[in-house]
Amino acid sequence: MIDYRSDTVTQPTPQMIEAMSKAPVGDDVYGEDPTIKELEQYAADLFGMENALFCPSGTMTNQIAIKAHTTPGKEVICHEWAHIYNYEGGGVAFNSGCQVRPISSNDGKFKAVDVEARIQSNTDIHAAPTALISVENTVNKAGGTVWSTDEVKPITRVGQIHNIPLHLDGARLFNALEAVGETPADYGKLFNSISICLSKGLGAPVGSLLLGSDQFITRARRIRKVMGGGMRQAGIIAAGGLYALKNNIDRLREDRENAIKIYEAVKESAICKSVEKPQTNIVLFEPTDDKPLNAVLTEMEKYGIKASPMGSKIRMVTHLNHSHEEIVRTCDILRSL
Repeated sequence: MIDYRSDTVTQPTPQMIEAMSKAPVGDDVYGEDPTIKELEQYAADLFGMENALFCPSGTMTNQIAIKAHTTPGKEVICHEWAHIYNYEGGGVAFNSGCQVRPISSNDGKFKAVDVEARIQSNTDIHAAPTALISVENTVNKAGGTVWSTDEVKPITRVGQIHNIPLHLDGARLFNALEAVGETPADYGKLFNSISICLSKGLGAPVGSLLLGSDQFITRARRIRKVMGGGMRQAGIIAAGGLYALKNNIDRLREDRENAIKIYEAVKESAICKSVEKPQTNIVLFEPTDDKPLNAVLTEMEKYGIKASPMGSKIRMVTHLNHSHEEIVRTCDILRSL
């Protein structure tokens, strides 16, 4: 099987496994794991931010950030397709006692004017005051669409004017940076907090990082403990993330190029009603009306291709474990369906 369900299914490379096996470790709850400390400092420096916190998952880093920025009864502005709103188990309400005020668009992005129109005042006793603005880059549910820094800057200014912090769910941020040629430091200037996943396109087996100021990360570390995210000799897994940041960023170009090849093949397939050219490593296509989505997925799997449903569309995600031969084979199969 060639697995395109997600870039979370990647297997660590032999070089990454070797780095993990040799990692010096200590008790991270005591702040004594040297590999975790190195990873956190490396990531913070990469983004030009003061500090970072290593966590088991991107859902945890997002949820910690929301809780650290808000108090119960407040409101979070995000897109209606946002991961924090759709795929984190109602965590905004469960963990932080907040509600969401969503923004709609056809690409998962929004503008400063959209945010301005949804800000709730602290002086209105009927309203839940706006406490946080959250951006997702890339936008998973929109097929990996990319925000540029020029699109974010006006939203940052709105947040600053209203004293509302801005959080970035950057689960696939490095895919976005590769696509538009920007740097992590460009983003570090625009957000109060940033979450990045190490376990997707970067290929680490587990782990995410939350970045922010020293004061913010001190608060976040306490919340991580309350959520059960305090880890002990976790340098073994942190080493995989450190290896990923040092070695696997530049190769994300291959994933984007492979996604474009799959897009071209899908476009020529009889099973495809519509498909948009991918901006990063996610291909979303809608099956033809006479082909039920589940039937198409079953047919693809019959020929050795695993994909996943996303609403009325099928999602295929490229990653580092796809060889050139597998991409060629996939394209040949898709064209034949």
